[in-house]
Amino acid sequence: QARLVESGGGLAQPGGSLRLSCAASGSIFRLNIMGWYRQAPGKERELVATISIGGSTNYADSVQGRFTISRDNAKNTVDLQMDSLKPEDTAVYYCNVRGLMYSWSLTDTYYWGQGTQVTVSS
Repeated sequence: QARLVESGGGLAQPGGSLRLSCAASGSIFRLNIMGWYRQAPGKERELVATISIGGSTNYADSVQGRFTISRDNAKNTVDLQMDSLKPEDTAVYYCNVRGLMYSWSLTDTYYWGQGTQVTVSS
């Protein structure tokens, strides 16, 4: 089974920056989509950003222009650079990947990290 380990969460002031990193390990053949989701207290989990194996990205409107997602296919990692942070960005951020565990896999499998807390407050 694949495992996702997130790091980089913590406290930041409004306007500050944080960089989240997610490392995938274990049974991995091909990670087609890697991304980040977040869930704030009292709200549903929402997509933050995703990146395909070819480098195509998409972002939630709320983070467009402030967050940048990137991946290193050789290391099976995906990062989220968060700039110009706002209190509204406070949430638990979850790494999510979609891909094939083995070369003979018939369907993609979704993997979730345990989440890392991001708090933006003055």
